[in-house]
Amino acid sequence: MLQLSAETDDDWWEVEALYDLCFAPGREALSSYRLRDGVPSVAGLSLVARDGDNILAGAIRYWPVRVGGHDVLLLGPVAVHPTRQGEGLGGYLIRESLAVAAPLGWERVLLVGDAPYYSRFGFSKLDGVRMPPPTNPDRVLGYNLTKDAWSGVTGDVVSVAGT
Repeated sequence: MLQLSAETDDDWWEVEALYDLCFAPGREALSSYRLRDGVPSVAGLSLVARDGDNILAGAIRYWPVRVGGHDVLLLGPVAVHPTRQGEGLGGYLIRESLAVAAPLGWERVLLVGDAPYYSRFGFSKLDGVRMPPPTNPDRVLGYNLTKDAWSGVTGDVVSVAGT
């Protein structure tokens, strides 16, 4: 049985090690990481999943960004330890965190990822929303936490740092 809880400061290094294990070297050079510089992840939405022995099985983080003057959640990264992949844990982390986001007052979520995978959770391609280069525009996906939350929202994705 897995226990899902909000990530704490004590989890940070272990979660970073999981991301290093699951993603290619240089992941911090991606454009989405530039949006996170100097910005804390969203408390209560950045989650860790641990097994009965308190071993980290997966993690998901969210970051605040802005698009066209609107507050947006940037999802990612989400990672599952290689020994736990194929159990549906990544989908569980996504679904559970999205269920928490709307009650916290968020309206829309953005991520950069594979549409065939994320469409099963309700994400779809966003037109007119531009991540910093060199992001492929076909991988910029959005999710409505409230009805039509992305309707009319366009522009560059920018960091909340310094605002």
